[in-house]
Amino acid sequence: MKKNEDYVKDPFYRISKRGVPMPMWKTFGIRAIALALALVICAVIIFAIVNMNPLKVYGAMFEGAFGTSKRMWVTIRDMMMLLCIAVGLAPAFKMRFWNIGAEGQVLMGGVVSAACMVYLSKSMGTAPMILLMLVLSILAGGFWGFIPGLFKATWKTNETLFTLMMNYIAIQITSYFVALWENPAGSNSVGVINSRTKIGWFPEIFGQLYTLNVILVLTLAIGMYIYLRYSKQGYEVAVVGESENSARYAAINVPKVIIRTMFISGALCGIAGFLAVSGASHTISVSTAGGRGFTAIIVAWLAKFNTFVMIAICALIIFLDKGAIEIASRYNLNNHVSNILTGIILFFILGSEFFINYQLKFRSGRNKEIEA
Repeated sequence: MKKNEDYVKDPFYRISKRGVPMPMWKTFGIRAIALALALVICAVIIFAIVNMNPLKVYGAMFEGAFGTSKRMWVTIRDMMMLLCIAVGLAPAFKMRFWNIGAEGQVLMGGVVSAACMVYLSKSMGTAPMILLMLVLSILAGGFWGFIPGLFKATWKTNETLFTLMMNYIAIQITSYFVALWENPAGSNSVGVINSRTKIGWFPEIFGQLYTLNVILVLTLAIGMYIYLRYSKQGYEVAVVGESENSARYAAINVPKVIIRTMFISGALCGIAGFLAVSGASHTISVSTAGGRGFTAIIVAWLAKFNTFVMIAICALIIFLDKGAIEIASRYNLNNHVSNILTGIILFFILGSEFFINYQLKFRSGRNKEIEA
């Protein structure tokens, strides 16, 4: 009787963390299945709402992102911007420092870049100004990351709340300079800076405006991959992220690693602000970051801080964004519908991480289990 009671109490399934990491081809397979399922669900929703062939709607999404040469390069430009921020978040998140302040760090890099274009356009050429803007954006973004890093290392403050509050301070600083540089008066915007002279704008390379964006961001992505994977400092970041006590036992200066890593994280996000001002919009506003600082968190987590994988994830997210805008305008759908489709796809991709990191064990008999 006791054996029967024990058998009844035995759960039908159990969830356990995978002891051995899943091979890469399997992880990509699971994500591909998740994406396919998401597209099927979206197809059902599309047919129910607009009564159209879903394949036709997906084709419209592709045209919205890559339909013309101009659209393709705008997609690549926005992809590079998102990738730059995600690369910046990688070292902080690998250290288990939850840097939610990328938006503010981007804005600070953008503000100093815009200041150079506003005040130095009559005394400097484009090449030296671009170099100066790059250096200042690194320092400004790095400083904005250094502050919460210092407080965390010294007084153990909550980095999530601290970096989030730093975003609001950066927004107010940006608002001040937008009002200071307002053009034309009463517009509550800066307008396009140096629209006639184009001093401080990225030059065309190989006949394209955004080639320099691609070169700079891909260089940063490769550099960050090498830094985290093969450098001593990257090793220290990983050890501190796993356990601060273990890091101290290994004679690693934990406060120094925290401060240094947050400066690097903020500096790279500051470069994204420089890209937005000098290499894209050529203006500054409180919406320059455009929520990318939060989207980049999804990118960094999905990629497991692998900057090469981030490239593919950024491409997918920007494709979905551009495609959603296209189908919303072409088929008279409101933004809520297009955002629902994007949300479903991201939900399935994020949900696939559960099956990559955990396994289900089903009971098939009294003493047998089937793994899934």
